[in-house]
Amino acid sequence: MRGFRIFKDLGTPLVHVVGDHLKTGLESVNQHSRVEPDHLWITMDPGLSLRVTISVNTLSLRNQDAGFDPRVRVGIVQGTWEHLPERGIEECHRFSYEELAGIDSVDFIPLERVLLEQLLMDKIQRARLLEVWGMPYHREMPGIHQIHSRRASCAVPESVDGRDGALRFHYAEGQRTETVLMKFCGQ
Repeated sequence: MRGFRIFKDLGTPLVHVVGDHLKTGLESVNQHSRVEPDHLWITMDPGLSLRVTISVNTLSLRNQDAGFDPRVRVGIVQGTWEHLPERGIEECHRFSYEELAGIDSVDFIPLERVLLEQLLMDKIQRARLLEVWGMPYHREMPGIHQIHSRRASCAVPESVDGRDGALRFHYAEGQRTETVLMKFCGQ
């Protein structure tokens, strides 16, 4: 399938995807014998005759299993756009929260899973376009995951420098953007 080859041909562990025609769904609660879902799925059209699935953590099972706070901490950087980025998939050599303009003034608020799902679904419904930074994966459809900080956390002792993931929503109203950044306990 062409979508799988696109990710394999990039040869990079980090990608930047821009797409529209956004749809969302929640992970099934019985998947992997879990009690509750821990992902929200977004599908988007990057303009390449295929849809890409974005897998967003809404809860940290690793932190939960280790006895730490499982909630995802969310921070939002506000911005504007003059020109919308073109749809597509490209390799990205570096994306780091620490290097984003305005990051010092961002408050990261811990959200319960259901509140994070509602927040993201509202943004998806209103957005004209979505930019995503993350790690590619290959299943039934090409996908992107690791849409969060890759710094060491309470349950994950190692950091992955320059490989953070994020969502940037572009809205028609006021030509606004919201870059959603996500962290786990200890980051």
